[in-house]
Amino acid sequence: MKSVLTVENVSAAYRKDQVLTDVSFQIKQGTLTSIVGPNGAGKSTLLKVLLDLIPSITGKVTFFGEKYKTAKSKIGYVPQRGSVDWDFPTNALDVVTMGQYGKIGWLKWPQKEHKQKALAALREMKMEGFAHRQISQLSGGQQQRVFLARALAQDADLYFLDEPLAGVDATTEKAIMETLKMLKESGKTVMVVHHDLQTVEEYFDHVLLLNKTVIAHGPSHLTFTRENIRKAYGGTLHWMGEKR
Repeated sequence: MKSVLTVENVSAAYRKDQVLTDVSFQIKQGTLTSIVGPNGAGKSTLLKVLLDLIPSITGKVTFFGEKYKTAKSKIGYVPQRGSVDWDFPTNALDVVTMGQYGKIGWLKWPQKEHKQKALAALREMKMEGFAHRQISQLSGGQQQRVFLARALAQDADLYFLDEPLAGVDATTEKAIMETLKMLKESGKTVMVVHHDLQTVEEYFDHVLLLNKTVIAHGPSHLTFTRENIRKAYGGTLHWMGEKR
């Protein structure tokens, strides 16, 4: 499998506080990777640095061998739900259609085929019936499905999702994970900031353990070990039971 993302010696800071230090890893095509670590470990910051939303201090990031500016049409991003202004007056269909603006062009109107693609993405997330509903009127789980549909409509090769399962109901969690696994099986690559350690091995084939730097990275069954979890979280997690 070829690498779709290469991160070399990346460091970042907020004001004078170092948030990421010497972060290096590679992501292979067709993998479904969880990014896990304690609060304040820099998980969301890492995504923002990769996507040029926050500047790095040092290091180099390449996507498909290119810089982000060149490769961004191949990349989809679903931010944390709490960072979105859900009171903005627009409906679900328009939000999903926006995912295609990189290909439509910002000064052009979406055409019929773009709306059809957006509807197909909503249908994939079982949200077609809410296409003309204002996003402020949707539940948290429904809003999360709409934003994932937006990423699907973009038809990217590499997807980043920041805590897509946080605060959603079991039905939405199942629907999201089925979609992410479908993307993986179709050759797409997915990276997910994830908070539930108990589902890491069930949901993801790779894991990146992060605490301001990379603690461990690799196949989940080899990497998600008691020792690596202890290194990442700074102590034993008793609820993990007989975790190896």
